[in-house]
Amino acid sequence: MAPNDSAEATEEARDLVAGRRKAARYLVPVAIAGVAAATIGLVPALASSGDPDLPKITAQELIAKIAASDTQQLSGTVKVSTDLGLPSLGGMTSSFAPGGASGGGEGGSASPTSKLTELATGTHTLRVAADGPDRQKVSILENAAEYSLIHNGSQIWGYDSKSNEAFHATTGKSTGKSTAKPEKSAGADMTPKALADEALKAADATTSVTVDGTAQVAGRDAYQLLIKPKQSGTTVGSIRVAVDAKNGTPLKFTLIPSGGGKAVVDAGFTKVDFSKPSASTFNFTPPKGAKVTEGDTPKAESGADLGKGLDKGLDKGKGHDNGMKVIGKGWTSIAAFDTGGKGLDAGGPAEKGKGGAGPDAQKFLDSLGDKVSGTFGSGTVFHTRLINALMTDDGKVYVGAVDKAALVAAANAAK
Repeated sequence: MAPNDSAEATEEARDLVAGRRKAARYLVPVAIAGVAAATIGLVPALASSGDPDLPKITAQELIAKIAASDTQQLSGTVKVSTDLGLPSLGGMTSSFAPGGASGGGEGGSASPTSKLTELATGTHTLRVAADGPDRQKVSILENAAEYSLIHNGSQIWGYDSKSNEAFHATTGKSTGKSTAKPEKSAGADMTPKALADEALKAADATTSVTVDGTAQVAGRDAYQLLIKPKQSGTTVGSIRVAVDAKNGTPLKFTLIPSGGGKAVVDAGFTKVDFSKPSASTFNFTPPKGAKVTEGDTPKAESGADLGKGLDKGLDKGKGHDNGMKVIGKGWTSIAAFDTGGKGLDAGGPAEKGKGGAGPDAQKFLDSLGDKVSGTFGSGTVFHTRLINALMTDDGKVYVGAVDKAALVAAANAAK
């Protein structure tokens, strides 16, 4: 090759390299823009990829699937968010618990009644496990602590790692066919299954029930059941239940108030496994140095028992005790009863071991109250974003998942 040819070839090579570099300089951002555009175009597809393509099913068939579900064994993590419009109850649980302001009531900080009340506000993570009617465990995970409630055969344990206190009770001999509904006593009223069961009790002619698409919850394919009241005046806007397509177990429960905004209750599995949990999951021995309090079998009554509270607000009027009666029907039904006292003063001040409102509880109640009047006289409406209650000055109480106007109208009609 001639010298000039060699120089020209070298120059051409340099130009080619420079050209490629220049092209790359322009093409890289173009390629990035193209990828970005493609990604933007894929967003709807990616978003909908979580909605599985499942066989069609009617609302009646899906309800039947839930009813037939007999999941006895599972473990997983449940995220629970509740926004009733209440202030934090963390520092007030002792005032509402049995025993008034006596340090959390029976069982101290490990008492199920006082501890589970905290689930009525805020966002919490629960770890749950179940193996038939005789073994359940619910743990509330906190920043640097954990509270666990364990039912294993005839034994019930509550343990608060923060205070190193334990609560112990017995349920009697285990039979394998317990009728005590231990999942209630284990504080599982905030699971999607328990909440869905209570909501479906209200599904009658006053209710619209439809299947509203599909979803993926905790990696499981699910149908979405949409429950909406047909009546006006109720504080319930809609309830959405994600139901496992394979076994019919509710995986997620969301209640939206009629006023819109954030969900009042949003409880759903983030992880779930339907295999048999290890037997060691339900074993418990108090750590060394733990303070152990012996007590009665804990009842399923706490501020966290929203499913039960919703059921009371929507009850059809069957089998009430203590003189309670129901006004109206369906979602606008109102429970009415007479305290036999004089309004808010009926309970008197809290005394050690005697219950009562107490200064913290009274302040809390006052912050929720609106004074109202009508032909019934006058009283105070205590309101949340879901359940509202009217207490008249002569001690009568009207409560339900209804607005203030409905409560006043019920009191006027009763008068």
